[in-house]
Amino acid sequence: MIEENLILILALLPFLAAVIASTLSTTAHGAAAWVSGLLLVCGLVILAVLHGPIAAGEVVRGTIRWIPSLGLNLSFRMDGFVWLFVTLVFGIGILVLIYARYYLSKTDPVPRFYAFLMAFTGAMVGMLMSGNIVMLVVFWELTSLLSFLLVGYWHQGQAARDGARMALIVTGAGGLCLLLAMLILGQIAGSYDLDRVLASGEAVRADPLYALVLGLFLLGCFTKSAQMPFHFWLPGAMAAPTPVSAFLHSATMVKAGVFLLIRFSPVLGQTELWFFAVTGTGMLTLLLGSFFALFRHDLKGLLAYSTISHLGLITALAGIGSTGAILAAIFHIVNHAVFKASLFMAAGIIDHETGTRDMRRLSGLMRYMPFTGTLAIVAAAAMAGVPLLNGFLSKEMFFAEAADWHNGTWLDNSLASLATAAGVFAVAYSLRFIATVFFGPPPEDLPRTPHEPAAWMRRPVEALVLACLVVGILPGLTLGPTLNLAARSVLGADLPYRDIAIWHGINQPLVMSFVALAGGIMLYLVFGNRIAAGPEGPPLLHRLRAQRLYERALLVFTWKLPRSLHRILGTEHLQPQLRLVVLLAFSAGFVTLWGVLRLAPNPVGNALNPAFALMWLAGAACAMGAAWLAKYHRFAALVLLGGAGAVTCLTFAWLSAPDLAVTQLLVEIVTTVLLLLGLRWMPKRLEEIAEDKLLPARLRRLRDLVIALVSGTGLAAVAYVMMTRPPVPNSVGDWFLRNAYTEGGGTNVVNVILVDFRAFDTFGEITVLAIVGITVYALLRRFRPAPESVDHQNQRDETETEELAEALLVPSVIMRWMFPALIVMAGYLFFRGHDLPGGGFSAGVTLSIAFLLQYLAHDVRWIEARLTVLPIRWMGVGLLIAGLAGMGSFLFGYPFLTAHAQYVDLPLVGKVPAATAMIFDLGVFALVVGAIVLMLVALAHQALRIARLQERETARPPEKVAAKLAGKMGAR
Repeated sequence: MIEENLILILALLPFLAAVIASTLSTTAHGAAAWVSGLLLVCGLVILAVLHGPIAAGEVVRGTIRWIPSLGLNLSFRMDGFVWLFVTLVFGIGILVLIYARYYLSKTDPVPRFYAFLMAFTGAMVGMLMSGNIVMLVVFWELTSLLSFLLVGYWHQGQAARDGARMALIVTGAGGLCLLLAMLILGQIAGSYDLDRVLASGEAVRADPLYALVLGLFLLGCFTKSAQMPFHFWLPGAMAAPTPVSAFLHSATMVKAGVFLLIRFSPVLGQTELWFFAVTGTGMLTLLLGSFFALFRHDLKGLLAYSTISHLGLITALAGIGSTGAILAAIFHIVNHAVFKASLFMAAGIIDHETGTRDMRRLSGLMRYMPFTGTLAIVAAAAMAGVPLLNGFLSKEMFFAEAADWHNGTWLDNSLASLATAAGVFAVAYSLRFIATVFFGPPPEDLPRTPHEPAAWMRRPVEALVLACLVVGILPGLTLGPTLNLAARSVLGADLPYRDIAIWHGINQPLVMSFVALAGGIMLYLVFGNRIAAGPEGPPLLHRLRAQRLYERALLVFTWKLPRSLHRILGTEHLQPQLRLVVLLAFSAGFVTLWGVLRLAPNPVGNALNPAFALMWLAGAACAMGAAWLAKYHRFAALVLLGGAGAVTCLTFAWLSAPDLAVTQLLVEIVTTVLLLLGLRWMPKRLEEIAEDKLLPARLRRLRDLVIALVSGTGLAAVAYVMMTRPPVPNSVGDWFLRNAYTEGGGTNVVNVILVDFRAFDTFGEITVLAIVGITVYALLRRFRPAPESVDHQNQRDETETEELAEALLVPSVIMRWMFPALIVMAGYLFFRGHDLPGGGFSAGVTLSIAFLLQYLAHDVRWIEARLTVLPIRWMGVGLLIAGLAGMGSFLFGYPFLTAHAQYVDLPLVGKVPAATAMIFDLGVFALVVGAIVLMLVALAHQALRIARLQERETARPPEKVAAKLAGKMGAR
C-alpha cells in the first residue's frame, strides 16, 4: 500500500510544481526554481525508496479507478526500465532547473517557464509510468502540446513560433496514429492494460491486423523520435531556450519514441517486417543524421542533427531486438542523455557569454573560457566514442551487435559497414565542434567579450561530465546492475546477468571503433576547412529537404485547399451557412434511419386533447410568423419566436417533464434578451445575398420553406415514433427510475442522472460551455465598428430600439427590486434540485437573468460602478469545484465523480438529504453564471464602445470628419 501511494505521489509531483510555479509573481525567479527543484528532489527520494522492491523483481503499481466498466483506469506501474528512465528525467531535470536559473533573463516571465517545464516533466513521467495504453497516449500527446509551449516560449520571434508549430503538427499527427494503433492493439489483446498487452506478443503477431498496427505504431514512434523522414522538426525546435533544448534532447520528448520501441519490442518485434522497418529506418537516420551534422554552422543545429543520429542508433538496436541489442539501446539512452545535456548546456553558455552560436565567428575560446572549454571537449569526446568515456562503451556494444549475425538478409550483412561509416561522421563533427570553437585564433567582432559564466551555471555541466568519466571508467560498478535490471524488465526475468566492462580483448567491435576514430580525424583534417567555408548543408543533398515537403504540404492543406473550399462553399452570410448545416444534418439522419424507423404495431398514447392541439397550432403560427417577419421586422419576429419557445415549455410541462419545462423557460428568457442586445449588429434588412441573386425572391423563400418542412417533419416523425413505442422491459430508463433514490439519493431522476449517473458527460458539457463563453467574448472584443458607420447603424436600429423601450413596461426601479428576489429564487432552485425540479443549471440561469435585468435597466457604467462581477473567475472556480468534487472520490477508492448520499441531522431542522453531487452541482451553477454573464458583459461593452465612438465623432469638427472619410476613400 505504501508503494502504491508513493507511485501516485510521484506522478503528481511535477504537476504540483507546475501549479505552484504558475501562481507565483513574474519577478519570483528564484522562488519558482526552488519550488520546482525541491519537488523533483522529493521525486528522487521516492525513487530511492522504490528501488528496493523493484530491484527484487517486483512491479510496483498504483491505480485510480476511472471508468472500470470500460477497462479505463488511471493505472501507473514501475519496473526496472521505467525506474531508470524516470530517474534520468528527474535527475537531469534538476540540473536543467539550476542551469535555467542563471541562463534566463530577468525580463523573461520565468515562473511561466518553470510551470511549462514542470508540466512537461509530469507528462513525460506519466507516459513512462502509464499502466494503461490509452492513458499512455494521452500523456504522449500532452508532451507534444507542452513541448509546443516550451519551444515557443520566446513567442515574439518568428523562428520560435514556426518551430513550435512544426513540432506540434508532426508529433501530434504521429500521436493520432499511435492512438489508433493502441486501440487496435487493445482489442487484439482483449484489454488495454499494459501488462496484458505485453504478454500477448504471439497473439498480436499472428493477427491479420499486425501489419496495420505495426505501421501506425511506428509512425507514432518515428515522428516523436525524429526518424527519417520526420526528422526536420527537431532542428526547427532549436529556437527554444537552451535549457529546453537540453531537456528535450537528452531525457525527454525525443526519447519517448525509442522508449516505446524498446517497451513493445517483445510484442511487435521478432519479425522480419519489424527488423526491416525499424532497423532500416534507424540505420538511415543514423547515417544521414551524422552526415548532415558535419555541415551545420550553428552550434545547436550541429547538436540537433547529432541527436537525430544517436536516436537512429538506438532505433536500430531496438529493431535488432536481441538481448545484447536491447541492453545496448538502454545503455546508450542513458549515455546520450548525459553527454548531450552537457553539450547543449555548454553551447548555451557559449551563446550566453559571446552573443552568437555561429561556428564561423567562434574560435579560440579556450583562452577566455578554459573551464567551460574543457568540459565541452570531454562531453564531445564522449559523443565521438573516445575510450574511457561512457559513449565509447555503448557505441562499442552497438558495433558488436551490428557485426553479429541475425537473419542473414542484405540489411543484416551491411550493418557493420553502415555503423562504421556513421561512426566516422560522428567523430568528424565532434572534432569540428572542438577544434572550431575552442582552438585557433582569437575571435573577432563578437557581440560580447567572452568570459566564464557564473559558477552555478557551470555546475550542472560539471556534474554531467563527471558522470561521463565515472561511467566510462567504472561501468560495471555504476550502471551495470541498473542496466541489467532494466533489460530484464523488458525481456523477461530469466535474462542472464551481462557484465559491462571496458576491455573485452581485441575484437571486431574494437577495430570498428578505432577505424571510426581514425577515419573521422582524417575526414576532418582533409575537408574541415572546406566545410567551414562552405554553405550550411551537405553538397548535392541540400535540395532534398523533408522540411520543404512539409512546408508545401502545409501550404496546400492550410491555405490553398481551404481557400478553394471557401470559394466553392464559403459565405460570410449566416443564412446559407445554416442552410448547409441543416441539409447535412438531415442527410445524416436520413441515411442512418432509412429502413430502420418504423411505427409500433400498437402505439402507446392517449387521444389528442383539443387544448393541446390548439396550443401547438398557436406555437406553429408563431414559428411561421417569425420566419416570415425575420427580414421585415426583426423585433416582431423575435417576439413571435419567444411565443414558440413558450409553447415548447408548456409542452414539456403537459407531458410531465417539469425539469425540462423550467430549464427551457429560463434558457428562453436568456437567449431572447441576448438576441435583443445583438439586434443592433445584424446586417441591413432586405439586403441581397450574393449567392441568392440568381434566384427570384419567391423561389428562394419556397426553397427555404421546403427545407424547413422536410427537416421539421423528419424530426417530428422520429419524436413520434420514439414516444409512441411501448416501454421496453428492463431498459436504461427503468434502471434510472428504480435506482435514482437508492443509488443517487434523489427523487428528481433527471437531476440525479445529470450530476451522478452521467456526471462525466455533464462535466464535458460545462467545459464546452466555458469554451463557448470565452470564444464569444474574444470574438466580440475583436469586433470594431467603423466610426463612420455608427450613425448609420444607430439610425437603422432606431425604430427597433424605440419599440424595445416601449415593450419594456417594467420601470428600472422594479428591475432593481427583482434582483434580490431572483437571487433567492436561484438559491431555492439550487437546493431543491436533487429531489424536485431545479438544480445547478436552472439556478445558474436564474441568477444570470438577475444580472441581465440590471444591464437592461441601467447604463453599463452605472451598473459596474455598483456591482462587480468577474465572470471568468466564476467560470474557473466552477470548473475547479466540479473537478475537485469528482476527484474527491479517489480518496475513498472510488472512480472519478462517484457520489455519496445520506441524511444529515441538523439542529432545529431535523434530517435533511445531503449528497456530494450537490458540490458538483455547485460547480455547474458557478460556471453557468460566469459563461452567460461573460457573454452579456461582452455585448454590453460593445454597445458602450459604439456609444463612445459616437460621442467622439460628434465632438469632432465636421471638416476633420470629412477629411478622414476622404482619406479612407482615397486609400480604398
